[in-house]
Amino acid sequence: MSQKQSDQTIALNRKALHEYSIEDRFEAGIVLQGWEVKSLRAGRVQLDQSYVILKKGEAWLLGANMTPLSTASTHVIADPQRTRKLLLNHSELNKLIGSVERKGYTLIPLSLYWKGKHVKLSIALAKGKKQHDKRASEKERDWQRDKARIIKNL
Repeated sequence: MSQKQSDQTIALNRKALHEYSIEDRFEAGIVLQGWEVKSLRAGRVQLDQSYVILKKGEAWLLGANMTPLSTASTHVIADPQRTRKLLLNHSELNKLIGSVERKGYTLIPLSLYWKGKHVKLSIALAKGKKQHDKRASEKERDWQRDKARIIKNL
């Protein structure tokens, strides 16, 4: 099964790279119900307002909106913004708990994608950017774009 990475991506959190500076990335499994998997296959998920919290030694995804299909959930009452459990190794959880509680980092979801037949969530250990940091990164991005244009026209 040779699929491109873009074919496997379900949803991206585009605001995350603009709002936060990423320190470290982790890959987590996610516990889903059947109707949620059908919604993911249809591409009806949004990660823009979502975040990850750590509670009682476990990681949880809050605020992710998975809109149920009208045909998928006839006998189940679907809650599109329910709290979903994330599956991480014990050592990864300990590292995240230490960073969030002691160093003041935030956990944000970056992307949701297929890995084989499983759904994975890429989460990032991040710090919020200040306004001047956002301007600097935007300036750097514009310079890279202009530099690519100049090289292309040579």
